[in-house]
Amino acid sequence: MKVKKVIFVIISALLFFFMLAVLELNKNTVWGFVLAAVVAAGFYAAHRLIIKKNNKWYLKGTAWFGWLLLFSGVLFLTWPPVRNVPAVSVKNPDKTEIVTVAQGEVQGVYNEDKSVEVYAGIPYAKPPVGDLRWKEPQDPDKWDGVLTADRFAPMSMQPRNLPIYYSLAQIIGYHDYQFSLDDNYMPPVSEDSLYLNVWKPSGDAKNLPVMVYIHGGSLQTGQPWYEDYSGEGLAKEDVIVVNMGYRLGVFGYYADDELTRESTHGTTGSYGLLDQIKALEWVRDNISAFGGDPGNVTLSGESAGAASVSALCTSPLAKGLFNRVILESSTLASVTPPHSFRTLGEAMEAGRETKTKYGCKSVDDLRNVSADALVEEAYTHHHITIDGYVLRETPYESYRKGVHNEEAILHGYNDEESGPFIMFDRTDMSNYEQKIREYFGDLTDDILAIYPASTDEEAEKNWAEIYGAVFFDYPHYCLNRLAAENNIPVYEYLFAKKNGRLSDWHSGELVYCYGNIPQSSALYDSLDRELSWQMLGYWRNFIAAGNPNGSDLPKWEQNSSSNSVMYFGSTTSMTAEKEHELFAVLDKKDGCTAIFAHVFSCSNCRAEKSKC
Repeated sequence: MKVKKVIFVIISALLFFFMLAVLELNKNTVWGFVLAAVVAAGFYAAHRLIIKKNNKWYLKGTAWFGWLLLFSGVLFLTWPPVRNVPAVSVKNPDKTEIVTVAQGEVQGVYNEDKSVEVYAGIPYAKPPVGDLRWKEPQDPDKWDGVLTADRFAPMSMQPRNLPIYYSLAQIIGYHDYQFSLDDNYMPPVSEDSLYLNVWKPSGDAKNLPVMVYIHGGSLQTGQPWYEDYSGEGLAKEDVIVVNMGYRLGVFGYYADDELTRESTHGTTGSYGLLDQIKALEWVRDNISAFGGDPGNVTLSGESAGAASVSALCTSPLAKGLFNRVILESSTLASVTPPHSFRTLGEAMEAGRETKTKYGCKSVDDLRNVSADALVEEAYTHHHITIDGYVLRETPYESYRKGVHNEEAILHGYNDEESGPFIMFDRTDMSNYEQKIREYFGDLTDDILAIYPASTDEEAEKNWAEIYGAVFFDYPHYCLNRLAAENNIPVYEYLFAKKNGRLSDWHSGELVYCYGNIPQSSALYDSLDRELSWQMLGYWRNFIAAGNPNGSDLPKWEQNSSSNSVMYFGSTTSMTAEKEHELFAVLDKKDGCTAIFAHVFSCSNCRAEKSKC
């Protein structure tokens, strides 16, 4: 009997703690924990009473079922509320002085040590809702009084999962989860998301360099307030940082013939890019009020944000809005960009299919479909396209003609870019060659000669490198060659620092280069913090003057020959780029072998480059 009691207590305790874990991971309110404890106590009392009065198995089963049923009720009754994310982690933060921009007065808040002022949720365009859905962004309305800029605006419309999904992603993907009762809410999503955020060093500032950051997320997801690329780290180094929300998925990249006719510029499918340009125009017109120099702006982005930067480098609409660029883990510089890109014909066809799917005969009909219904089309419409207005041709074609907007480039990729993308995609000897053949076709033997595999472990490792190179590393190699051909100062890196969190997977460098490694985190050691100090220094120097080097940092040489990169790992030094053999096969696949074989040696090819 005692053994059964012990087993009962153990099972009950495990189930109770499991329920508490579900409430925490799902970000339920504090009342959820209180009610869960009450329900657990009620179950225990009922179970003991059943044993004393009528010890029948079906009565005990009913008690267990009742506990689970009541807990389900608690889970839904205490569902996390929707709440805007605070601009700083300090409760009741001190307010900044009032700043005047073109639309009115704005007041932000200080960070914990009052070294940085944050102004969150400043509108840079009218809400693109109703008739303005799929229209070029309009100037924001002016406001009366002082705009309190202490919370971030809603993230742009995007597919949402249960809060528990994001918590598990932090645990499984990032190995980093903080138990807290201060974050028991869900950030909102909205079509009304064209707002930007400003970080500046506290106090008087004048003519400071500016960095404008575009967040990633496959042009489907993402938000401007993620801590890894918070502007706080750079603001402490006398850089003004701005980032913004922009239209995503179907709201940002839907294309339609009707919309082309509606537009005075004949554009469609580029609303997300137009939002980013609008934010850059706001910076040009207003950043001096925060102490920034509108004539010294660096445009930066990671992943799909870097793809956007790559597009803006050759957009005629972005000319003069920034001086230099930082592209992390993506570009559109190859002949055929491997992601975040499609032709206008493909975009138009997808647009027609979307109208048919929702039973719409016109764009106006589609505008009447709710945002919540349309949001799932993010998986269909999340590609930059050549619309003839924002982009007249591919970035590759523009660079080949010498057309670009930036005067210097800092860019690079991570050693294990493929990590999050193939996490659940098993590769072994049974499917290794087939995977290569599906992508490389007649060039499969060339790839197998570079990456032979005789064990499952070798097949898995090789495929990870090939996948990362195809989708991330090779486009950077193409960008570097195009930059060198156009005599643009170009600095390339390879990030390979292992750590206990995201390591050197896709986006793993962000927390380093923007100086945001948490002081209390045990997932990073002293070498990580030293590397972050170096990378933040390189980024700060480049943002300020277009050259990452400083007297206190290892020399970062320009990659003018496209052969050497700065290695960020346990050491910091120049090293040979690692995948030239694979890049040569990808050149062959893209049909540009003859072009770049001559870039650095043949003056005739330079003269005839438009024909290459």
